[in-house]
Amino acid sequence: MNIRYLNLEEILRLHFQIIEDFGGSHGVKDEGRLKSVVQAPKQIVFGKEQYPTLNKKAAVYLRNIIGDHPFSDGNKRTAITVCGIFLTRNGSKLTVSPKVLELFTLKVTIDHLTINKIASWLDGNSV
Repeated sequence: MNIRYLNLEEILRLHFQIIEDFGGSHGVKDEGRLKSVVQAPKQIVFGKEQYPTLNKKAAVYLRNIIGDHPFSDGNKRTAITVCGIFLTRNGSKLTVSPKVLELFTLKVTIDHLTINKIASWLDGNSV
């Protein structure tokens, strides 16, 4: 399977558009953490993919943008948008309402959900 990842410029553009559309402060708070977000889903450890499934890779985007907080504002909105676009780009699609997505991103933030728990939620809420 040829996975189509998001690059730094795409994530920056998405974040910019989210802030333009929904309000908040523009800006990257931590460029190093943002670069890490871009690389994390591709990570290879001892010759094996650390995140071998599409939903685990999507979960890494979601968790790392929320947890690492690389932007000044709009991290949760950017995280779920990047996750959804990554899934769509790779032939999958989230099947829940925007309100359910909003509640789930809050749960990820408050409960510090693991990659596996996020991926499991994505398994049940995407096709």
